[in-house]
Amino acid sequence: MDIVRTAVGLMSGTSMDGIDVALLRTDGRGFIERGPFLGVAYDGGFRERLKRALDLARPLTDRGARPDELREIEVELTLRHADAVTAFLEKFGLVRGDIDVLGFHGQTVLHRPDDALTIQIGDGKLLAERSGIPVVHDMRANDMVHGGQGAPLVPAYHAALAGRFQKDGQAVCFVNIGGISNLTYIGAEGRIAAFDSGPGNTLIDQWVEMHTGRTYDPGGEIAGRGQVVPDIAARYLGSPFFSGNIRRSLDRGDFKPLAHGEASLEDGARTLAHVAAGSIIKSAGYLPDWPSVYIVCGGGRLNGTIMAEFAEMAGENGSRVMSAEEAGFDGDAMEAEAWAYLAVRSLEGLPLTYPGTTGVSQPVSGGVLSEPER
Repeated sequence: MDIVRTAVGLMSGTSMDGIDVALLRTDGRGFIERGPFLGVAYDGGFRERLKRALDLARPLTDRGARPDELREIEVELTLRHADAVTAFLEKFGLVRGDIDVLGFHGQTVLHRPDDALTIQIGDGKLLAERSGIPVVHDMRANDMVHGGQGAPLVPAYHAALAGRFQKDGQAVCFVNIGGISNLTYIGAEGRIAAFDSGPGNTLIDQWVEMHTGRTYDPGGEIAGRGQVVPDIAARYLGSPFFSGNIRRSLDRGDFKPLAHGEASLEDGARTLAHVAAGSIIKSAGYLPDWPSVYIVCGGGRLNGTIMAEFAEMAGENGSRVMSAEEAGFDGDAMEAEAWAYLAVRSLEGLPLTYPGTTGVSQPVSGGVLSEPER
């Protein structure tokens, strides 16, 4: 009989806006019972520290290297995650004994799949000691050891959620629009294909912050007042990333920010929203078939301009677009839920990645288990 565990997933994504905390009861297979969710925002000062971590990681070639300042940031990040776990337990009337495992993503500060190098800061052992709960962390590395891209990892969870949408032979595609966007295709026969699809919110966030000091465009309101600048859109969508038959995972820095003065605030935001939507459609052209439905999660689903552009483009191929909420999910919680699901699969030795998701040579498990000291 499969063991059902209570897991809490902790996700800090490429947008670097905070920690998502979600509870899931699951056997790591087909049984999924979704629980509460909490978002814990980072303050502006710590977001700047995380941006500094990207610079510190850039010259590294050893995934275990932690120069002094980077180690300090890693410890602070880990302690913030421990505080987030405490806040979550208190808010929902739980105690640490209720939780079997934490799935800890950490913060990706460098991802170079062509060099088989990925670095996520976050000290799993320290988190286990501070929380008093076993922690599964470092879930990308084993995939890369076996020839994979190390991303995306969420597709195993998406596949478990897809069944009720696969009526009459329809294919479903989950779209996560985070800092970087990624796709998970699940065909009617269960075939999985997944890959990063291009820039999501990162370029828009950088552009809006440069001009206004705000960290994002709420609801896509700024973009909604602008016009697409064709030359800029063509430059981004003409990237070599979108050509060739090999899909690869992306780093936050793979698409350069729009330079100050290239467009007005509104036109720049609108153009980058168009690029975010267009990137999904261009990359979806590499899927086995056009999906019947796209289910959108991640922060980008809240940007009305991205969603309108995406729905129009998808409709031209006979596909419809719905938000995670319209599909009965919590679009803020899904990535953190996925990390809880993957932690349980790791404990069971089940695959986290597949040849069709990361290009790994064979389905492989992964993750490192850190136990608290008793």
